[in-house]
Amino acid sequence: RRLEGDGVFDRALGLADDVTSLPPADLLRAILSAPADLLWNGGIGTYVKATHESHADAGDKANDAIRVNGAELRVKVVGEGGNLGLTQGGRIEFARAGGHLNTDFIDNSAGVDTSDREVNIKILLDRVVAAGDLTGKQRNELLASMTDEVAALVLRDNDQQNRALANAAANAPSLLHVHERWMRRLEGDGVFDRALEGLPDRAEVRRRLEAGDGLSLPELSVLMSWTKIVLAEELLDSDLPDDPYLRGLLYSYFPTPMRHRFRAQMDAHPLRREIVVTEVVNRLVNTAGMTFWPRLADETGADPAELARASFVADEIFGASALRAEIETYDNKLDAAVQTRMRIELRTLVERAARWLVLRRSERDAEGVVDFFGVRIQQVLAGEPGLAGLLSGRELAAYEQRRDALLAGDVPLDLAERIAVLPPSYALLTVVETAAAVGLEAETVARVHFALGERLGLSSLLSRILGLPRSDRWETTARAALRDDLHGVHALLTAQALAVSSDDDPAPVRVAAWEETQPEVVARAASTLEEVCAEEPDLARLSVGMRVVRGLVSVPGAGGDAG
Repeated sequence: RRLEGDGVFDRALGLADDVTSLPPADLLRAILSAPADLLWNGGIGTYVKATHESHADAGDKANDAIRVNGAELRVKVVGEGGNLGLTQGGRIEFARAGGHLNTDFIDNSAGVDTSDREVNIKILLDRVVAAGDLTGKQRNELLASMTDEVAALVLRDNDQQNRALANAAANAPSLLHVHERWMRRLEGDGVFDRALEGLPDRAEVRRRLEAGDGLSLPELSVLMSWTKIVLAEELLDSDLPDDPYLRGLLYSYFPTPMRHRFRAQMDAHPLRREIVVTEVVNRLVNTAGMTFWPRLADETGADPAELARASFVADEIFGASALRAEIETYDNKLDAAVQTRMRIELRTLVERAARWLVLRRSERDAEGVVDFFGVRIQQVLAGEPGLAGLLSGRELAAYEQRRDALLAGDVPLDLAERIAVLPPSYALLTVVETAAAVGLEAETVARVHFALGERLGLSSLLSRILGLPRSDRWETTARAALRDDLHGVHALLTAQALAVSSDDDPAPVRVAAWEETQPEVVARAASTLEEVCAEEPDLARLSVGMRVVRGLVSVPGAGGDAG
């Protein structure tokens, strides 16, 4: 009575001052639509639908009297501890009104993960017991001792899946055309029915494209789940689960007390391939995103196994896992949007590197590729003066702008510097390749590479290429082709500059020596590129700029055949 007299209930439920009593059903509806941070559903029943849905659509007659519409929810976040607490239409309506929620199968995924791990652990330990290497009592004691670590492994999977959805939501408007193409393919293959899954039809997608909208989190949750299912089926039919390079994923799936003691039994596990595929799919989709596979398959013609392997190799070459883990340590310390921006910057580098590796189709195995590129690239990134110390002019200014933006978001200086240097880090793949071909240190080649790029304004050209629209598959493919062409030609020009200059000279002098082989042609090219980059980017203008750069490769007297 005292709380009622103080108006606490009225304020908590957002009721009008003159409301003194409510029928039970209205009170429950008021609780559901109360202004609060979180609505947690942990019970049985469907309590939220969409405005356009009838109560019959919810399929829960017992709660018809208290059910509310998604647009009526006044909470910031909905957490689904139970199943079917909201219809998919209700979720989407709430999300499109500015609310934050996933779906029940995403929020409850830890339960399924726990069951899978429990079964797989017990299969292994039961085989150990049957072989006489462990008693039943020892098995039970070991199981009990691993409870907390199993919970931590499960929660980490759940956490990473939510990070993946946050990344997807950040890019949802710009990638809607990709999501649409992927939905069409899945629907065409008979994987799902859009209407049954609550995904927008083609007319709705066109409307959202025109409005600059994307898929909502509940819709992204559905598409991500089907992506994982289909990708797992594809990878199980490939040789990827048997690749020795990925064997560590099998071992890390199990708790620490089992990893060294029962490694042989893990290799002989009857579900070994399925475990490896589950880990590959989760890590690939959670870090590279749900569109990585379909987009790059279209662009490169590579199969899912090739793309997955290339992504893992690229991730290791650039030390992305460690950097990703470091970003996670700032949870609840930095703005989540800033963390998402850093993760996407890292993801972009790994994706471009994976694409480069797939198109190269090296004869080395995965470990060989990592050994060749990883050490050399890390020497440039982590050594003195570091990659940032090799930049100048426009490239340096762009790096400083990215770094300062992160510092403004309270990112520590060291981390801000390492994130800000990621975009030009992609060039180190061709730098390392060129260095090995000419017998020079990667740092030496990198200095010439960036000095030559500054002389011609290639960083400005790249920036304009990256600014091209990607509203459909063909614009995206054309943009990627221009970007790849520019990086390839830049590498060839660097090789030319190295060939016509002295190893004892600093990078600017070596670039000047290259320019002196055809000063008028180089000066004219630099002037043309400056003019091209001075205007708003369009494909025709940038194609001309690319032709100008490509023409420099065959300049007579500039070092012979650099190709």
